[in-house]
Parts: sequence; structure tokens; C-alpha cells
Amino acid sequence: MKNQIIAFLKDEDGQTSTEYILLVAVVALIVFKFKEKATQRLGDLTDKVFDGADSWTNELNGN
Repeated sequence: MKNQIIAFLKDEDGQTSTEYILLVAVVALIVFKFKEKATQRLGDLTDKVFDGADSWTNELNGN
């Protein structure tokens, strides 16, 4: 019985799935923590891109 318990504790087959679950949990926490800041920066970036495209097309059209 003791040998079976020791063999069970030494068995590392399930560790990879546990590590993946922990990694996903940490990434999810980081995303939730910085969601507002990332959304703001992404919005600012897209605004700059579309403003630049508008000015470029206005220059091409001679406006």
C-alpha cells in the first residue's frame, strides 16, 4: 500500500494539464485587470489610424 501511495505521488502525468489551467487563470486575471486601459489605448490607436486615413483621402480629393 505504501509503495502505491509513493508511486501515485511521484506520477507526473497530470501536471501538464494543471499547469495549463494555472497559466490560463493567470492570463485571464491579467486581461481582466488591464481591460479598461487596453480598450482605451486600442480606441486611441484606431482613432489615429482613421483620422490619418481621412486626412489622406481628403488630400487626394483636393479638399
